[in-house]
Amino acid sequence: MLVIVGPTGVGKTEVSLRVAEALGCPIVNADSRQVYREIPIGTAAPTAEEMARVKHYFVGCKSVAEDYNAGQYERDVMALLTRLFAEHETVVLTGGSMLYVDAVCKGLDEIPAVSAEVQQQVRGRYAEEGLAWLQQEVPRTDPAYWETVDRQNPQRLIHCLEVSLQAGVPYSTLRKGAAKARDFRIVKVGLTRPRAELYERINRRVEQMMAAGMEEEARTVYAYRRCNSLQTVGYRELFAYMDGEYDRARAVELIQQNSRHYAKRQLTWFRRDAEIRWIDLSEEPDAAGKIREMVLQ
Repeated sequence: MLVIVGPTGVGKTEVSLRVAEALGCPIVNADSRQVYREIPIGTAAPTAEEMARVKHYFVGCKSVAEDYNAGQYERDVMALLTRLFAEHETVVLTGGSMLYVDAVCKGLDEIPAVSAEVQQQVRGRYAEEGLAWLQQEVPRTDPAYWETVDRQNPQRLIHCLEVSLQAGVPYSTLRKGAAKARDFRIVKVGLTRPRAELYERINRRVEQMMAAGMEEEARTVYAYRRCNSLQTVGYRELFAYMDGEYDRARAVELIQQNSRHYAKRQLTWFRRDAEIRWIDLSEEPDAAGKIREMVLQ
């Protein structure tokens, strides 16, 4: 399995397409938001033309109204890989969702299923009191997890509270972090660019998304704004703009700023993985060819 990772906006899609075309293999998407069919613009999902070049899995396969998480993704991808490896020597896994990538490469801890009652209790309070309530409850419930979590990510905070309440113990005590054995070879490649170049690409891409209709797309899913699927950069800022918290120009600025912050967090996460071999796309004109050579070694 060839794993191609990197920060948002770095250029993973085109490089992955070229590699998959050269190897004659499919692409398994590892972006936790591109799985939702209603929001292709704001998630920079592969276009119909791109998916016509290479067979893709886990793009636009869920509705924003559905609950879907890394644990379910791990089970679904592992089942899919059994079929794909029967037909292909190599499969490309690509995306920037750190937990989704780790779910396939390393496996996740066994976490108890959360009942509908517990979900309703936690998410109901969040709907009423917002992020501030989560930021108050998580450090009280699980101080160890609070020290490591992205404190601006409501989905992660909600998950911690739900699991802690369901299990009766802090969520962090259930996270063992032991890697599961995989019966296929994994080759990991990370794509990067100089920070100034990456940030300029991110800023420009946000402007392109807005020009392509991201605001209109967000309005079509506004009724689902409390769903976990939409607790992400781009939609949070646009929903706040629609609620009158600030104007459109400020929303665009915040999407750009928060996307840059997310890219920084992605790089921090991925650089902890010593198995990743990095390619600077500003210095390597044929990144796809170099990656193909890595796989064939």
